[in-house]
Amino acid sequence: MGSIEEAKAGLLSGQAEVWDLMFAFADSMALKAAIELRLPDIIHSHGGPITLTQLASKIDASSLDISYLARVLRLLVRKGVFSAHPPSDGGETLYGETHVSKWILQDADLTLAPMLLMENDPVQQDPWHYISNCVREGGVPFEKVHGEDFWYLIPKKPKFEKLFYEAMACTSKVVMRAVVTECKDVFENLGSLVDVAGGIGGAISEVVKAYPHIKGINFDQPHVVATAPLYNGVSHVGGDMFDTIPKADAVMMKWILHDWSEEDCVKILKNCRKAIPEKTGKLLLVDFIIEEEGNKIFGDIDVRFDLVMLAHNKGGKERTEQQWKKLLEEGGFPRYKIIKIPSVLSVIEAYPM
Repeated sequence: MGSIEEAKAGLLSGQAEVWDLMFAFADSMALKAAIELRLPDIIHSHGGPITLTQLASKIDASSLDISYLARVLRLLVRKGVFSAHPPSDGGETLYGETHVSKWILQDADLTLAPMLLMENDPVQQDPWHYISNCVREGGVPFEKVHGEDFWYLIPKKPKFEKLFYEAMACTSKVVMRAVVTECKDVFENLGSLVDVAGGIGGAISEVVKAYPHIKGINFDQPHVVATAPLYNGVSHVGGDMFDTIPKADAVMMKWILHDWSEEDCVKILKNCRKAIPEKTGKLLLVDFIIEEEGNKIFGDIDVRFDLVMLAHNKGGKERTEQQWKKLLEEGGFPRYKIIKIPSVLSVIEAYPM
């Protein structure tokens, strides 16, 4: 009898899990709506819990539907993004911020709001519908939808390109604050550092800000660095990492190699090897390392992001430590160590000798 009841309970639990996974997209879409409506910023600026009526009055809208707003908030309260406090006097419910909502403020120094908006843009979302098709037939989902490679397409879509580089800049700030705090031994003896494919320079600027003795070089495609802001101690250099990389004491790459196949990664690594001193040079990779049991804090983000790579990039993938080891050896870096930081990413410090 017990085994029958256990089987029933197991089936019910399995059904519940499928329902939860099926509508997980609603959480992300509700977060996107909240950011676009600037709900986290409005609540934060209010300085304390706020009523639905007060919140609605501060949203820039000509004919706002307050019932829709209440329903979006109900889900986000359930998910812990906002708090809800029933009034003691029979008035309106009061909505407040949480540790979660502070990470999706648009006006904050550290925020993940641009990243969430970028990943939920139709340019990024549409390819997910083609994953099963590509499992059967091969190919890249992104190219099936858009007709060309990600890196060729984004310059043709200025609005999305701006969003993409804003997303990269915000994640650079978040991740690099952890890197510069936890990796003092990595940076203290460096005179110069080149950030390969550094976008508009967000990552290298965080390093130089923390270690002003370092000469920072932000290296990316000419049209990318042309839009980069000025940072003290950072020079912007345009070029192609598949051709040559500016010389420095060390080379850094944050979230770059996961975009490329093994063959392309080896080409990039060999160019990194040529850019640094034979005996004292080093390579700093800031990237995912897939953990078989998942991450204790960040859960399944590593394997989820591996599917992001599958959907968007030809040959892109997240890698296990053993896959990194093999790649580094083929690229000319036979020794390495892993530095854990309080972030979704880890630091791999690799050496040519």
